[in-house]
Amino acid sequence: MEKIAITDAMILPMTEKGKELKGSILIEDGIIKEIGNQIRTDGARIIDGSKMIVLPSFINAHTHLSMVLMRNYKDTLPTLSQWLGEIWPIEDKLNEDDIYHASLLGAAELIRSGCTCFNDMYFMQWQTVKALKKAGIRGVIGQTIFGDEKATIDRIQNNLPKIMDEADGDDRYTIAIAPHAIYTCTKEALKLARSTANRMGLPLHIHLSETQKEVEDSLKEFGSRPAEYIEKLGVLDGETILAHGVHLNDIELELIRKSGASIVHNPASNCKLASGIAPVAHYRDIGINVALGTDGASSNNNLNMLKEATLASMISSVTTMNPNALTPFDILSMATKNSAKALGLDDRIGTIEVGKDADLVLFNMDKVNTTPTNDPYSAILFSADKSNIDSVLCKGKVLMESGMLTTLNECEIIENTNSQWEDIKRR
Repeated sequence: MEKIAITDAMILPMTEKGKELKGSILIEDGIIKEIGNQIRTDGARIIDGSKMIVLPSFINAHTHLSMVLMRNYKDTLPTLSQWLGEIWPIEDKLNEDDIYHASLLGAAELIRSGCTCFNDMYFMQWQTVKALKKAGIRGVIGQTIFGDEKATIDRIQNNLPKIMDEADGDDRYTIAIAPHAIYTCTKEALKLARSTANRMGLPLHIHLSETQKEVEDSLKEFGSRPAEYIEKLGVLDGETILAHGVHLNDIELELIRKSGASIVHNPASNCKLASGIAPVAHYRDIGINVALGTDGASSNNNLNMLKEATLASMISSVTTMNPNALTPFDILSMATKNSAKALGLDDRIGTIEVGKDADLVLFNMDKVNTTPTNDPYSAILFSADKSNIDSVLCKGKVLMESGMLTTLNECEIIENTNSQWEDIKRR
């Protein structure tokens, strides 16, 4: 793997609030070896960072990558349940080729928005891993669970080995057990999902309390609110990633805090589907780790983590009537180190530190929309957009340079995805 030196950049390591460095980063064998003003550049490929701000690349802590296929499809229905009623029949038609080509499209979109790691919940994900190998990005690949105990056993026995075989020990790909939700999985399935995750040393990833209806139905069917219900089942007894967490009361929040589970905030999807707004500043203040995700591109309708971060900040300000409830550093932390912590990857990514993997995004600030920069954290969050993202690295490999993808052919991906979608509609 080539040796790379990013020189003379403004570095936001995301290790502590307000910290910024002017200097260079030396990368060898995919690892950050030096950070400073006088790094050794002999034999290194030089990337001029003099006009750049360098951050840890973004981490999308909850999405459904292949749902880019259903982008802009029947997405204005009045409730989540009605929207799912349109989406699930399409998903029943999907095949492995659909997943592969959609995963390539999703990966290209993630790279272009400065994101090199995501937490996925979908189907036939051995094809997603195959696509990620070509793209060069990381993934936490969730073996999705639906239905009863028998269906869960079938999925774990038949599908999980395919994902693991495709990953083939590559440490860019980790596995999660991903029961969809309490309203699509029986209690036996949820218990089996947890026991499987614990036995294999894997995180568990589940939608929780996304809508008020989910809470009402849970009270009616189980006599408990969603977080109370899964806590009674033992689902919180292990590394747990809770997507959405919009409607949680104080009792549930205390259960989540004590368990050490993380909540993934998905503001765009929650707003678009009228699910509600999670009071994540409060969650953070009581000691819950809050990460950031886009949800799928069929309910967002994109995978742009920078846009998601900006929206999260705006929503926090207007709902708390306090623009400092979540500062730019806090929001960018949700998109980087907090998401890394949620996924159990904070020892490797999420901050810029010597010894960590070189997962980096370079923003070109020499643009009209980011001049003058003044506060670099505010400049990234409020002024920058995808046009400022110049280069992206994952484990030291350059995936985008000077605005051009290096591992993927965008024109080919777009053509293939459109072809797959037309075929799906004919099935």
